[in-house]
Amino acid sequence: MSAANEQQEASFFEAVGGEPTFRRLVNAFYEGVAKDPILRPMYPEGDLGPATERMTLFLMQYWGGPSTYSETRGHPRLRMRHAPFQVGPAARDAWLHNMRAAVDSLHLPEPHHSALWDYLERAAYFMVNAEDPQPGGQLAR
Repeated sequence: MSAANEQQEASFFEAVGGEPTFRRLVNAFYEGVAKDPILRPMYPEGDLGPATERMTLFLMQYWGGPSTYSETRGHPRLRMRHAPFQVGPAARDAWLHNMRAAVDSLHLPEPHHSALWDYLERAAYFMVNAEDPQPGGQLAR
């Protein structure tokens, strides 16, 4: 088998560097979250470590890595798990801002960079479950 064929058969997870790459991605993302005035209050845990680990395991599994996430937490059910949180357009945009910086920090070659970003962008839009409050605390209708 040629090196080109091996590369084509490698999962995205392996092609981008496996677990270390996903840990760098999620750690960089949560460094931004820790300082973000919109996102930080959405994480009830004082320590972002558990959220960091959950996202890392989820993304590794999604992209072809070990199935540890499902083995420990069950089916991802992303919308259900995020339902208790008001995720409006401002939260989505803050999430995307921090995630974009994290993805860019990896310096992945194309098409890997675009594939990862496209998935994350779609996922962020999918998680929106509320409208942003209008001035005075009323939700937009």
